[in-house]
Amino acid sequence: MTVDVPAWAAQAARALPRPLLFATVSGAHLYGFASVDSDLDLRAAHLLPATEVVGLRTGPETLQHTGVRDGVELDVVSHDLLKFARLLNSRNGYVLEQLLSPLVVVTTPVHDELRSLAPRLVTRHHAHHYLGFAAGQERLSARTGRLKPALYTLRVLLTGIHLMRTGRLETDLGVLGTHLTYVPELIAAKREAEHGPLPPGAADRLAADVPRLRAELEAARDSSALPEHADPAAVDALHDLVVRTRLGGA
Repeated sequence: MTVDVPAWAAQAARALPRPLLFATVSGAHLYGFASVDSDLDLRAAHLLPATEVVGLRTGPETLQHTGVRDGVELDVVSHDLLKFARLLNSRNGYVLEQLLSPLVVVTTPVHDELRSLAPRLVTRHHAHHYLGFAAGQERLSARTGRLKPALYTLRVLLTGIHLMRTGRLETDLGVLGTHLTYVPELIAAKREAEHGPLPPGAADRLAADVPRLRAELEAARDSSALPEHADPAAVDALHDLVVRTRLGGA
């Protein structure tokens, strides 16, 4: 994946008022269909000191900053390590994709440990995330006639299918959608306009393909070799990582 990430991305992430454990690029840049005017979505994990966790006055579990820099709309969201670990251990595809994003702008040894544990926390129940997200984006596309939610619908279903079949995460629609001949045309249209309409004829193709892909995801979930539950040893290691990191950073 070749993506032009602004040189100031790490600085923008580190502007959050807590030390970061990692920050990555998410959103359309990660999904392979960023437009000329796409937002830059940065997703991160930060570390609260023990004094902001165990006392009466606790620190922010989630930090967010929005703004504009060099003409680019910026959205930065970070979760405290404990919240991030809980989400990671709860079949949450969002945080899995954020953690494993190849577009890394800030990293630490804790990031490396989290990434090494992630494959052992993936279960067939992650399919529920992708089915639910796709359903919401499909409704949004039908209501608005916009291209962006249609691309999200395809991307989410194809990512889920690939994860269920292989146990590996792939988020780039250009890679996932090679068997759908019209996908390059949709990506090209999206790159020209962030909030453009569906190209002519695309709605009919999506009407045929989205239900089929949904059924494929459901079948892939049911036949997946992925386990029903996360590896208990990996969960224990995740717990130990949170405790060790928190106490070491107190």
